[in-house]
Amino acid sequence: MRFSMSGRPRGLALSILIAASCLTLPLCLTSTPSYALSEIQREDLPSPGTPPATGDSAAPGATVPMPEAPATKPSDQPADDTDKSEPETPPANGGITSPHTHPDAPPPAVVYDLNTLPEPVKRMHGLIIEACRTGDIEKLRSLIGKGDSMTQLSLGDIDGDPITFLKSLSGDGDGQEILAILEEVLSAGYVHIDTGTPQELYVWPYFFALPLDKLDPRQRVELFKLVTASDYDDMKQFGAYIFYRVGITPTGQWLFFVAGD
Repeated sequence: MRFSMSGRPRGLALSILIAASCLTLPLCLTSTPSYALSEIQREDLPSPGTPPATGDSAAPGATVPMPEAPATKPSDQPADDTDKSEPETPPANGGITSPHTHPDAPPPAVVYDLNTLPEPVKRMHGLIIEACRTGDIEKLRSLIGKGDSMTQLSLGDIDGDPITFLKSLSGDGDGQEILAILEEVLSAGYVHIDTGTPQELYVWPYFFALPLDKLDPRQRVELFKLVTASDYDDMKQFGAYIFYRVGITPTGQWLFFVAGD
């Protein structure tokens, strides 16, 4: 199946606007399906430097499930007086926006053989795939978990039930579209990053950890199973793969399923 962020079957469009905007505007909060990268005016797409110029929007009706980062409440606490000279604790998620890689280091190896995965990781991968193929999004509930160990489904906090949240991202309203995306992501090659550190992770798809402008023709074909060529161009200008990705820890915890930056 070919997933895209601007068409269907190119029928699974993606919106980077909401998740990206919520990193810079912590008071935004919506739960409506988002739009494809190609539908977003580039002036709305965040980037480390000056936002790129806008392109044409995608065809009408091309919506994409996209997790939105809900608003956070303003804190009444006084400013933090912590000594900034102390090193900050690295995030426990291994970096869901981009991997922890040295710019001069070679990219991590792309792996397709699931038999090389640790047994807990292989088991969780298989359980998620199996749940997706049932077509019943409720089958993900026990895998997502709850509390502090719950799978992260947005770059910001979510309120309410996680399955309801996932349904709200799915263009069909029942969750089959988001299940299809999740299965397709987990069918791609993966990378093993931050080996030997507390942030060690197995991440699908491998585009997460590779420079997009360095992908060879075969890898671009694999990428176009998930996104369109125009989305690929947008992501290259942004500087990172920002469609859906999945992270699983070496102990088999499903850590995140998110999109955006």
